[in-house]
Amino acid sequence: QVQLVESGGGLVQAGGSLRLSCAASGSIWSISKMGWYRQAPGKQRELVATITNGGNTNYADSVKGRFAISRDNAKNTVYLQMNSLKPEDTAVYYCNAAVRVLYYTPEVGYWGQGTQVTVSS
Repeated sequence: QVQLVESGGGLVQAGGSLRLSCAASGSIWSISKMGWYRQAPGKQRELVATITNGGNTNYADSVKGRFAISRDNAKNTVYLQMNSLKPEDTAVYYCNAAVRVLYYTPEVGYWGQGTQVTVSS
């Protein structure tokens, strides 16, 4: 029983900023990697950014220099700071986590319910 809950989505003007949060809860032994993905209407879900337990990050080219992913391991929470937002960033943003529910179990990916981000022009 693992649940990811996103928050922080909303409406913002182009050029503005927004900060998304995703908290994992439930039966969690460890989380090796967390990330953010997004899906716009009519498009495939795409990777936005990921971060490992050790702090290694990876970003989609379209958001490099504008978005920053961070993680609070003690709280099992990942954040996405989004700056200089563009209308093209409008999408549902989903949190993902690779979780071990017990020390001897393999990692399993979990998804949040998604949070809507709308950037107006």
